[in-house]
Parts: sequence; C-alpha cells; structure tokens
Amino acid sequence: MRSTWPAMPRRLTNRLLAALALLMAGSASLLAAAWLWDVTTPPAMPDPDAARAAYRTSDAVLLDRHGAPIQSLRIDLHGRRLEWTPLTDVSPALRAAVIQAEDRRFEQHAGVDPLAVLGALRDRVSGRARRGASTITMQLAAQLDPQLGGGRQRRSMLQKLRQMRAAQAIETRWSKDQILEAYLNRAGFRGELQGIAAASAALFGKQPAGLDADDAWTLAALLPAPGAAPPAVAVRACRLARISGAACAAQQARTLAALAAQRSVGGTGAADDTSLAPHLARQLLRRAGERVVSTLDAGVQRLAQQALRTQLAGLGREQVRDGAAVVVDNASGDMLAYVGSAGPASRAPQVDGARALRQAGSTLKPFLYALAIEQRWLTAASLLDDAPVALEAGPGLYRPQNYEHDYKGLVSVRTALAGSLNIPAVRTLLLTGVDRFRERLHDVGYVAGLTQPGDWYGYSLALGSADVSLLEQVNAYRTLARGGRWSPLRLRPSDPSPDPRPVIASEAAWIVRDILADRSARAITFDLEGPLSTPYRASVKTGTSKDLRDNWCIGGTQRYTVGVWVGNFEGDPMRTVSGITGAAPAWREILDALPRDDADTDAAPAGLVQQALRYEAGIEPPRQEWFIAGTQTSQVAIARPTAQRARLVSPATGSLIALDPDIPLSRQHVPLQAQPASASLRLRLDGRDIGSAAKVVLWTPLPGPHQLELLDAEGRSLDRVDFSVRRPG
Repeated sequence: MRSTWPAMPRRLTNRLLAALALLMAGSASLLAAAWLWDVTTPPAMPDPDAARAAYRTSDAVLLDRHGAPIQSLRIDLHGRRLEWTPLTDVSPALRAAVIQAEDRRFEQHAGVDPLAVLGALRDRVSGRARRGASTITMQLAAQLDPQLGGGRQRRSMLQKLRQMRAAQAIETRWSKDQILEAYLNRAGFRGELQGIAAASAALFGKQPAGLDADDAWTLAALLPAPGAAPPAVAVRACRLARISGAACAAQQARTLAALAAQRSVGGTGAADDTSLAPHLARQLLRRAGERVVSTLDAGVQRLAQQALRTQLAGLGREQVRDGAAVVVDNASGDMLAYVGSAGPASRAPQVDGARALRQAGSTLKPFLYALAIEQRWLTAASLLDDAPVALEAGPGLYRPQNYEHDYKGLVSVRTALAGSLNIPAVRTLLLTGVDRFRERLHDVGYVAGLTQPGDWYGYSLALGSADVSLLEQVNAYRTLARGGRWSPLRLRPSDPSPDPRPVIASEAAWIVRDILADRSARAITFDLEGPLSTPYRASVKTGTSKDLRDNWCIGGTQRYTVGVWVGNFEGDPMRTVSGITGAAPAWREILDALPRDDADTDAAPAGLVQQALRYEAGIEPPRQEWFIAGTQTSQVAIARPTAQRARLVSPATGSLIALDPDIPLSRQHVPLQAQPASASLRLRLDGRDIGSAAKVVLWTPLPGPHQLELLDAEGRSLDRVDFSVRRPG
C-alpha cells in the first residue's frame, strides 16, 4: 500500500540527513568531551600550607629542656627525609640546575608546557627516543597524590591528562617559589634519599645552602634517573652544565657521581649533628616526624658523654670497654643527662647501660646503715668488729672479706661506712635482718632486679649481691639527698610530679649523707686526696662487684645526684679497677662542672643533736658526732668480758665438718667453745650434758647432724648452733 504523503524531493532529503548526521556527530563530540573531562578530573590538590603540614620526616627528634635538638631517630624505613628546607635555604646554583634539568620554561608556563607536550608527541609519532613533557608542577602533583604518578607502569594518556589538570589547579593557588620549594623537599634523589636536605647531607655532607655548582649539577642529573650508574650521571651533569654555558670537568663530575653512589648505599648516610642521646631517644620516640621535649640539658648531656668517653679511653689497658652516666636534679627528679653507652671500644654500643641490671657491690651499704640508725640499733659512733667471721649459708659457711683482704679491728659505724668495710656491714645485717633490709631496698626503688625473697640473697645482700640499674642507683641516692623522700625520676617535663613518699627517716638519711661526705672517715680505705675528695660538700659511695665485673660511683650535692657505671656489657671482668680508678674520675669531672649554690649548707634536720665524743683507749680520735635525739653519748667504751653476752664461738652454726679417712678417728677433734669462758655455764650436745664451758671441750666427731647448746646455771639455753659431720668418702 502506497503512502498518502507527498513524495519528498531527493535534494531536501539529503540535506535533512546531512543535518541530522552533523547534529549527531556534534552530540557525540560533546558527550565524548564530557566523558573525557569527567574521567580526567584530578584529585583535589592541597594549598601550600596544607601540603607543608602533611610533610613528615622519616625521623623523630628528641629535644632538650630548652628546645634544642639532641637526637634524631629513624622511624620510617621506607625513605630518608629530613626537616623541611625553605627555598631561601637552598643554594641558587641548585635552583638553577634543577630548573635547567627538569623544566626550562618553569617560570613561563601555567603548569603545562605546550612546547614540551608537542615535542613529546612529535617524538612519539616519529619513533624517536621519547622526551619527557612533565613540568616541575606536574611532578609535584604526582608527589602530592601518588595516584597521579603511575607507579612503575608508564602512565596512560588519561592519567597524563589528569596530572596536567592537577598541575594547572596547583598553579592557580601556589606561587612558583612555593611549587619549587615543595618539589625539592619531596623529590627522590638516590636510593632512600628523599628531599634536598637528606640528599645534600648524605651525598655531600652539606646543608642545601652550601651546595656549589658541581654539587648542584650532580644532584640535578640524578632527578630523572636516581638509580643510574655513576658514569651516566657524570655525563648528564656535564651536559646540563654546558647547556647552561658553564664549564664542566669530566673527571670532577665522575668523582662526584661515584662518591654520591657510594655514600647513598642503604640511605643511612644522612649527616646529623644531633646525636647526643640515642638510648633515651629509643625509649621516647615512636612516630616519624614527632618532636619530643625531654628533661635533658644538652650542655650537661655533652659534658657527661665526653667525661665518660675520656675516662673509658684511658682504661682500655685495664680491659674496660663500656660505661654509662646519669645526672639528676634532686628537687624535680628531672634527668639532665642520660648516657647509655660511651665507650669508644664498645662491642655492644646499642646496649643501654643506664637501664641494664648489674651487680650493686658496696653501693647498697648506705641504706643498710640508714635502716640500723633509724631503728636506733646503731649510731654513727657505735663500734663494730672488723674481724673474721663465718656465718651459716645453706650447706656451707659464708666468710666475707674486705676489699683489701685485711682487718681493721674495732671501728665506728662512721668509719665502717665511709671506708666501705665489708665485715662490719655483714654484722649490721645480722642486726636488721635480711628480709627487713630487702624491703628497705624496695622502698628506695631497687625493684627491677631485686625479685627474690631475702633468704635467697642471704648475708651477701649487705655487700651488694643484688642486681640493680644505674637509674635505680641514682634515684635511691637522690632519696637520701631529699631527706629520705622518694619520688620517680622524670624523662619529660610533661611527666607527672607526684608528692614524694617518705621511706627513710630524715635524721638517718642526713647522718648517712654526712658520713659519705666525711673525707677523714674515708681515709681508712681511700686516700685523703683523690676523685672523691671534692672541695665542696658532696656525699659519694663507690662499689665494685665480684670478680671486678662492675664498678660504680654514685652521689652528689644537695642539688644534683650523679651516677657512673663502668664495666663490660658482655660481663667479662676488668683488670685492677677499683671505684677510685674506674668510675670515680668521670663522676668527679661531671659534678665539678655542674652549677653550685654557695648558700646551700645542707642543714641538719631538727631531730638531730651534735655531741662531743671520746673513745676509750683511743680506738678512734675524739670528734663531734651527730646523733638522733635520745641516742647521743659522750663516750664509747668496750664492753667488759663479764658484760658480754655469752655465746658459742666454735663450731660456727651451719658448719659442715668432713672426717679425714686417712687419720684415725680418735685423733680427730672438733673444739666446742663458748665466750666468755665460765664455770657457771654448761655445754649440751644433742641433748646430753658434756661438761663445763670454762674451757674448750675437744669432741670426737660422729657422722650426722648435731646441735650444741650453751646453758646458764638455771638450765636456760643462751645460744645454739647446728652443724653436721660428713662420713668419710
């Protein structure tokens, strides 16, 4: 069936069809353009301030109490970035070289260089080696948003368009100087080195402002190919220089390129002057880019580090490699110096000697005597017998000896503590009891290594058999300086400052400090002149552990406490090193350099009295002595034998006696003896009376456990010892 519409002329039909085709083509173009615009929309670009705020160094920085950097610590291991460098701190030579190498028309374009784009298209069409068309602004866009960079794959055309549009967005809000500054701080130069600060420090040992023309050309040559071989870098550096009209010495360029490659291995060569407190930095720094203020004082830290390093260098022949030092402000508990390791010959410099647990040696004695004085069992004038003693210790006997293996006889508590005599300290522990002394040590902060019950340490606790840290030592002696009041040390000004807790009676603490400052009392063991003999009042105690493995010197003024430890982190013994020759010289050098308040008189507390004192038979010279009120005396006399407490002196309690199989049993005897000898006293062995205690009884030993008792006239037991006899063989 034919249409009723009139036939349309062919020419008009063709025109309509052509118009329709044009309309459809235009619409498709518009749709394509809209689609292209949409898919190349770049991510939002930050403004300069936001971009700068988002920058993070790979390191965290530890600051001293005044805000001065004292230690940087690498936290982010993905790249090495140092502090942001303002463009004004970059040498003009580097600025010119980077623009020449990466974007010659940087100052003229608006983010995209049309001439560079056309050149790149021409190279692509003609099959020539491709040249880059990325401007510095486009590279910055990729630095700010890694999605625009393409990663290891070559960017597609759409990705390239997105990057161009991002660069144009940056140029609308950023100045050229801001763009170049951000680019230089984010650019990768070689290996892990990111940013001009890290690159210039690691590769040339300079600040960015100090880079010369040769350095600048070498750095600029690294930008397009950071991993290129040194010869290729040198060729590119010379080419850039010549294009700019500058001369280039090929050999010099090759040398610089080779050095840059060598120094950048591992990306850890960045120079940094802030390396004073690495051990504390590892404790306090956690996040890349953070800046933590500590309580340390850079000047005091440097002083302590140098004093310890010098002392250890002089002890090398004595097989001493390691040391640590801590300086504390007594009032606040702020640590002013924290040197975890300073030995130039150390085999383990990463070990933190301030926190490491080491044997205390004689450094615990002041707290033992403070306990006995506080409980009024002893005074500073009391006499103790520095004579051989054997004490039960498990299956055997404990026979303490003095450091110099001699005996001084009767000595006062003042002389015994100041001269660090061992046997009087053990006799004092018999008065206080091991468990009570252990609890006192806990009270003053010795907790990390003092984990066993008192009987585990036994009598050797008086001589420092427990493991302690230098930090614990310093705070315990600080407690003495504060009149027996304990509070924790502080590493940051933001750390809390709790009210101090009284743990030692202030009168006992002051008397002990007075003894530790007494040069004359110290002379029984130490020289009148030496590192401990300061021209100002300072209380100090040295200590040396068994087998010369640890050496301590702890003490200070009322204002500061200084602690020094020397030894070997591996635990091998030193040679002929004592407290005077080991830790004390560094302690003295540090303390001498600290500020002193001449008005600081360290006045005695109200509960003390000073009394003129004389000793019978000139045991010690007359002197003015300090006492807790109510315990003072003007004369000290030796108790007469009739006034002495009766006791058994042989055998010692806990003795293990071995029979000799080569000697007839009838010729082997064990002396059973009481003191004082008295006909009114009786000896009882294993429940059987064996005679008067007026003389020594020679007993033929029988194998097995035994108990000997001393009885008075009424049959009451005055003393008892338990011992054993071992069978032959």
